[in-house]
Amino acid sequence: MTPTPRAFSHIGLSVPDLDAAVKFYSEVMGFYTIMQPTQVTEDDSDIGQMCTDVFGPGWNSLRIAHLASADRIGFELFEFDGNEAPEDNLPFRRHGTFHFAIQDPDLEGLLARIVAAGGKQRMPVREYFPDEKPYRMVYVEDPFGIVFEIYSHSYELTYSAGAYS
Repeated sequence: MTPTPRAFSHIGLSVPDLDAAVKFYSEVMGFYTIMQPTQVTEDDSDIGQMCTDVFGPGWNSLRIAHLASADRIGFELFEFDGNEAPEDNLPFRRHGTFHFAIQDPDLEGLLARIVAAGGKQRMPVREYFPDEKPYRMVYVEDPFGIVFEIYSHSYELTYSAGAYS
């Protein structure tokens, strides 16, 4: 039996400043804050034990906030005790997650707001099918160095067979 596709629930992002990240992702990206920044400590509480299960002993403490996109995808933001910036914020040759994507029909407007808020544009806006279809994309960084992509249209529309006819 072929499994059916699963729904995407959320992504977890490690940020250096949780309050600044909540502000960026809510005010610039328009995400809903569904849980304000909260302190979690390594202890015997349910959440403390769960974090020890995931991170192992010695994680000490973290701060966490939960946001959601318009289509109910969660953005779980973490500020870890003793966090450090990576040497390479786009380790594309290293296995694992290296970006996520956001969809906005006003790609250029969102791009301008990201740059105005301290983010970076990593490339020119590119058109998938110039003079044929209005599909556009661009890679950016948030003010904390997290790389993500912006699409003007949905993923399945951009890459479906009908998109190429």
